[in-house]
Amino acid sequence: MTSSITGSETTSSTSDRDDVARRLLDSSETLSYDPAQEVDWETPLDTNYHGTSPEWSTLYGTAYWKEMTPEQQRELTRQEAASVASTGIWFEMILQQMMLRDFYAKDPTDPSFQWALTEIADECRHSIMFARGAAKLRAPAYRPSRGVVELGRVFKALAFGEAAYAAILVAEEVLDVMQRDWMRDERVVPFVRTVNNIHVVEESRHMKFARQETKERLEKAGPLRKQINSLVVAIASYFIVTSMVNKKVYENAGLDVKRAVREAKNNQHHKSLLRSSCSGLMEFLSSAGLLTKASTWFYKRANLI
Repeated sequence: MTSSITGSETTSSTSDRDDVARRLLDSSETLSYDPAQEVDWETPLDTNYHGTSPEWSTLYGTAYWKEMTPEQQRELTRQEAASVASTGIWFEMILQQMMLRDFYAKDPTDPSFQWALTEIADECRHSIMFARGAAKLRAPAYRPSRGVVELGRVFKALAFGEAAYAAILVAEEVLDVMQRDWMRDERVVPFVRTVNNIHVVEESRHMKFARQETKERLEKAGPLRKQINSLVVAIASYFIVTSMVNKKVYENAGLDVKRAVREAKNNQHHKSLLRSSCSGLMEFLSSAGLLTKASTWFYKRANLI
């Protein structure tokens, strides 16, 4: 009797997974973009625009922000937008490698296999789009610190199952909330708004798949595995989020780096914005059993909770 129930549950789970993958494949056929054609790469950068919504700047609301000229504020948000894009490229490369490893030598007729390749193709286009966008914003190649890069190398090589997909979800959801604001904000330079719109539309499918995979993998996870992977996801999330804005953006915006870093670190407005934007994500992680006492410590350190 027990075997029959287990078999029925497995069949139902597989069917749900296939249905989700098929719907995502259908959606990608009808609503996908080619950034090379959709984004205005030719018009010179208009420095009268911001790179992000000013409210999302790490210095917005601080005494330093009030002292800055409008030109400095706009330049800072452009450098911050480029830094977020560069961090996005770094993590998208991790994401692609984890997904390729996860689906290596699996059934290519499986809709989930085909969706995984579709998502990887999306991420390749996104990375090129972000790279061109950062260059057009006149920014250097911002990268996470050497230590974080090496930790990412370990994570992409070892993370599997719900740890991989939940970490993917955290990175994508945090960026999604930011970009939904930026793409609607007429103060943001038009080509960046287009980039954000493309990413938001296509990432919504990626997030749905990541949620589905996380829930499915957790069905077979025991308490100890959940405890371990909840901590792995939280640590990965901490380093992803805290690497989004490189401190070199302040130097490239012509600011006093030490003062800017100090005021950004104590900026309660920015911390509050991050926490409120992640409420839905934290509810999902809690419902999935991935929000433990140990993991909560890291999310609080990253100002996600």
